[in-house]
Amino acid sequence: MALREVPRNTVEPAVPEPARGRRLRVGLLSAAAGVLLAVLWSFELVDKVIGDTVADTVLGHDAKATAIGGTAAGLLFAFVSGFAGTFTACNIAMAASIGPMSQVGAARAGQGRAGMLRPLLRPVGWLALGMLTVSAAYGAIGVLLGDRLPQLSTDTVDGMPVRLIQSSVAFGVIGLALTYLGLAALGALPDPFAGRPTWRLVTMGALVGGFLVGRPYPLFNKLFHWAVDSGNPLYGAAAFALQSLGNILLVTSLFALLVLATRGRFVRWMAHPSRAAVVTGALLIALGVFTVVYWDLRVPARFGFGWFPMMPYN
Repeated sequence: MALREVPRNTVEPAVPEPARGRRLRVGLLSAAAGVLLAVLWSFELVDKVIGDTVADTVLGHDAKATAIGGTAAGLLFAFVSGFAGTFTACNIAMAASIGPMSQVGAARAGQGRAGMLRPLLRPVGWLALGMLTVSAAYGAIGVLLGDRLPQLSTDTVDGMPVRLIQSSVAFGVIGLALTYLGLAALGALPDPFAGRPTWRLVTMGALVGGFLVGRPYPLFNKLFHWAVDSGNPLYGAAAFALQSLGNILLVTSLFALLVLATRGRFVRWMAHPSRAAVVTGALLIALGVFTVVYWDLRVPARFGFGWFPMMPYN
């Protein structure tokens, strides 16, 4: 696959004032939606009711209580637990990749069956490239470092688990990056990927792979300990790569459904620069703001660091 992009000297049209006003409203509404989602989010629902139920059903046993028996079982557990954790707060932001995937797909759309496959396979491939590079590397490094990683620590600092401190730092950085990319897509900030939608998607994949850095999801923590106990960096790389593939299975399936059900019309619709900017920017800002607010305000507040409104069901 070659990274074919819009020529570097391509001059993008200036955004008219009325369009800028609309994009500003989109940005503000998206940020507000991200904050609201962080307030309403129920980790009990997504982690235990949804995540644990899916994992237990697919594996056919209690995923938390049953020991991982062997390499094959560990790799299967990695993929299944990744899929089960699709809607967790440490992964839901990957839904923002729909926008960048659609932009890359729009540039490859054509007529006929091949015209539908190109805008489907290429975006998924580039997203996976960025994601697997990061997740596999972290899996190998994680096995080598083992218990020296805060992510595997059972210690606390003033009542807050050390592993959640790593989560707050990692997801805070990723959330800020997503928010910046969203604002850049709307034209509010310089866009490092102007004319380079493929690089935007590869970077989005790298951020999704980075979700594993600091992820506190119990099933992932169990997988991480299994990988470290194996002592084999290759197992760690393979397990974390499969975890990431499980994480994006649903969103890539949704993207495929949109492409195939509309016979490619969805990605051709997204080829319009204004539509692409609004959809991409809105998703990135909403989920980027959610990630920052949830992990850097709500989670610390549960341990007495600052204040954040809590729902009665959490």
